[in-house]
Amino acid sequence: MNIFRKYLSTPLLRKVPEVTVFFWTIKLLTTAMGESTSDFLVHQIDPVLAVALGGIGFAIAIVLQLSVKKYVAWIYWLTLVMVAIFGTMAADVVHIVLGVPYVASALGFAVALILVFLIWYRTERTLSIHSISTPSRELFYWTAVIITFALGTAVGDMTAITFKWGYLTSGVVFAVLFALPLLAYYGFHAPEVLTFWASYIVTRPLGASFADWFGRSPASGGIGLGTGRASIVLTLLIVLFVAYLTITRKDIRDQQQLINEGMKQ
Repeated sequence: MNIFRKYLSTPLLRKVPEVTVFFWTIKLLTTAMGESTSDFLVHQIDPVLAVALGGIGFAIAIVLQLSVKKYVAWIYWLTLVMVAIFGTMAADVVHIVLGVPYVASALGFAVALILVFLIWYRTERTLSIHSISTPSRELFYWTAVIITFALGTAVGDMTAITFKWGYLTSGVVFAVLFALPLLAYYGFHAPEVLTFWASYIVTRPLGASFADWFGRSPASGGIGLGTGRASIVLTLLIVLFVAYLTITRKDIRDQQQLINEGMKQ
């Protein structure tokens, strides 16, 4: 038990990227790509096999992310992509297989996320993305991220299907909800942690709504680009942005500064 506690509190270099325009851009692309890829896979192959493959891919990515000692762009964003794909599948299973209404699943995931935040803050005394510098904080972080994807999937489908807003209207509404916390932070110096997580949660239904609008058929409320084509285009954009960050390192601050921050948090 003491060894386990020592492991969880071992200082690391910060395991997440800087929150810049690149961060938000790639995050939105991963949410859209996860939605279109999940829809494509479950309709092209056996849904059970698709979910199994998504789960395996997610497991490999998260183990890889947890095993490295510092932020590595391609590993971090690969993990986000797999969370997006598998998180979408998991939320769809709750609704389609188990028959849980979108409203109920959205409320359930919201409660789960609140509980994770409460336990995380009570344990670590911070919810800041800048403090992800120990294994325990990273585990809390990824647990919260996974739940935000499931929550966002349920909320996006709830507004588009249950509330009959359609994908485009839902996307516009979520775009406004995404922008408001960021405007509050940059324009009025609202609390950073609160505004970050508020915008972060909305990235999922925002990206997914526009992915569905582009990929779904006109009969389903989309413009008919196709989920497979949308997935390919989004994947290429993610690869290009991640390659750019890997080369320029614009998402990484001075490493010694990160060490000092990790020790202080």
